[in-house]
Amino acid sequence: MKLQNNTILVTGGASGIGFELATRLLEMGNQVIITGRNQNRLDEAKKKLKRVHTIQHDVSNAESITSLYITVKEQFPTLNILINNAGIMRKINLHDATRSLEDLSLEIETNLTGTVRMNQQFLPLLKSQKNAAIVNVSSGLAFVPFPISPIYGATKAGVHSYTRSLRVQLKNTSVNVFELAPPPVNTPLLNNFEASDAKGVPVMSVADLAKIAIKGIERDRFEIRPGASNLLKIINRLSPALGLKMMSGSVNRMIAPIK
Repeated sequence: MKLQNNTILVTGGASGIGFELATRLLEMGNQVIITGRNQNRLDEAKKKLKRVHTIQHDVSNAESITSLYITVKEQFPTLNILINNAGIMRKINLHDATRSLEDLSLEIETNLTGTVRMNQQFLPLLKSQKNAAIVNVSSGLAFVPFPISPIYGATKAGVHSYTRSLRVQLKNTSVNVFELAPPPVNTPLLNNFEASDAKGVPVMSVADLAKIAIKGIERDRFEIRPGASNLLKIINRLSPALGLKMMSGSVNRMIAPIK
């Protein structure tokens, strides 16, 4: 797919992978809209990327998605690429009885439900374009669980499965469906983790990740698995038990105080 002269919406675009993608896509001659929950971060992104458009928006909120769609359809009727990048990742101890049920499902509402709802809401506009694409950002953890982040891994496995089904259902439309499954990337998403939590797993720079992602989309690689993500998928195919064991070491430290 050509990545020039498009109108592109990137959720979670004020920092991390989303910001880097927005930066590169602007440089390639596209019109780019970024969204996020934090207005201050959006303002900071706007200072760095003068030509980017910003809209405050929460993918975990259905009404916010509907409002965003109305705004985008009116102001950017040529929108033809949607990048579902917004996501959160937390270390969660399932022994912790103090965590509320609402808090426990926050990653589901943002990472999985938000992606499904965004696609469903924007499909009419995307299908009306001559050439269009959806890019769902999953994770290498879609293929092998990371037990200290059990909800995050489950949501990304869900995004992976959903994306495959979406691709089949849209095969007779103008909308191409891509999945970007990043490995650990040096972004704010990792701030809640210690280096030892993913010991031995290489961390990719956000610049390298964005470069690989863009090249993959341009070459119509519908499942883009950079670096360690591709390795995790291969390991899970050959020996799921081994993959799970490799990713489980950090759990011992997390549950050690539990009697």
